[in-house]
Amino acid sequence: MPVAVDQYSIQPLGDRALVIELGSAVSAAVSARVRWFCERVLAAGLPGVRDVVPAFCSLTVHYDPLQFARADGSAFDAARGAVAPLLAEAPEPAEALARLIEIPVCYGGEYGEDLEPLAREHGITPARVVELHTASTYFVGMLGFAPGFPYLAGLDARLVTPRRSTPRPRVPRGSVAIGGEHTGVYPVDSPGGWHLIGRTPITLFDVNRDPPSLLQAGDEVRFVAIPSEDFVRIEAGGRWP
Repeated sequence: MPVAVDQYSIQPLGDRALVIELGSAVSAAVSARVRWFCERVLAAGLPGVRDVVPAFCSLTVHYDPLQFARADGSAFDAARGAVAPLLAEAPEPAEALARLIEIPVCYGGEYGEDLEPLAREHGITPARVVELHTASTYFVGMLGFAPGFPYLAGLDARLVTPRRSTPRPRVPRGSVAIGGEHTGVYPVDSPGGWHLIGRTPITLFDVNRDPPSLLQAGDEVRFVAIPSEDFVRIEAGGRWP
């Protein structure tokens, strides 16, 4: 049953966007409401709304200020007045059904060169890092940075690690990494400053696929450790699982 959204704030972001904050702490419930509201704004077809960008706890609405210009107030006031009524109700978090996707990962060695240094930093073995990393069920809070890059919440507190002081100019696609309180997977070759602990042979982003991104905000993810021979087999076109 829909419930009232009684705690939120709407703030300007420059002269042609506004940010709606729906919570301060990252959680699956807040993330679900962000996604629901994103879909509602898009479905409303408000004239002048150009784009809607969801994040963990907020939503950015980009608009054309000329479409919202009026003599008795700012374009921001008019845009805020147009989107605020859409916040009247939101579904209960339990109504949101998440997909559970398992991602195979070959950890350490040439597939994850930061696994051993990260383990030493935390005073545990590489095997323990893998155990902790594969024990959690994560949820995709948002996609960003690169096409299809999932920011995954739910990392075990014992693995939280600040990002590298010096980013790498190139991180191989499929790299599974830890950055701060999150873990993620690099969907394409790109620069990156997270700690690389493994790599998956699964393609996360493919422009010829519909949708191109394997993961979507709200999905649940579990990582499954695999040996290098399985990595090679899957990468060559073998089935998973």
